[in-house]
Parts: sequence; C-alpha cells; structure tokens
Amino acid sequence: MADQSLASLGDSYVSFIYSLAVSNRKGQPIGIKAKGSILTGALRKARLRGGELPSQMSTHSLADAPESLIVYAWLNERIGLEESVEIATKEKDPVCDLTRLLAVIRKRTTFA
Repeated sequence: MADQSLASLGDSYVSFIYSLAVSNRKGQPIGIKAKGSILTGALRKARLRGGELPSQMSTHSLADAPESLIVYAWLNERIGLEESVEIATKEKDPVCDLTRLLAVIRKRTTFA
C-alpha cells in the first residue's frame, strides 16, 4: 500500500490537511508539514500495523504509510478534504486527530 507515488502525493495532501487544521485552531493561515513522528504515532494508535501493512517496515516507510492511506482514500472517494480537515481539527493533539482520521478511513476502505 505505501508505494512511493502514493506516499509522495500523500505527503503534500496530508500536510495540506494538517496545515488547514492548525490554521483553523489558531485562527490564522499557517503552512506546516506533518512530522514523521506524528504520522508514525497515529499509525500505531490506529492499529493499522496488523493486516493492512507488512510487519517489517523502516521508520521512513512507517511515516509514508499513513500519507499513502489517507491520499488513497481521498483518491477513491472514501473521504473528502473538508471532512478530513474537520476530523483533524477536533483535538489539540495532532496524533489523536490523525489517528481518528485513519480510523474513519479504515472503516470505509477495503485494502487489497
């Protein structure tokens, strides 16, 4: 699932979602990249390491995986940008926000 083209697009897309969520919380526009530690933390908390992803993955691949999953869901119309930003704005903890987003995506998406 975490192929390089999806991860590359996902990096930009997730950073856009993350920037919009932070901007909504702060009340001013902010461009910010979602750190790898936030992405890997959300992946672990969402418990997506089981059946959806291989058990042996590098730290970099672990950070790419949530980006790939989120943009895959968006590309396949499982979740829209506005809903993703709304979910990512609920808490002040970005790991919890992205965990919640991954959980919604997991419920709506079948991975082959």
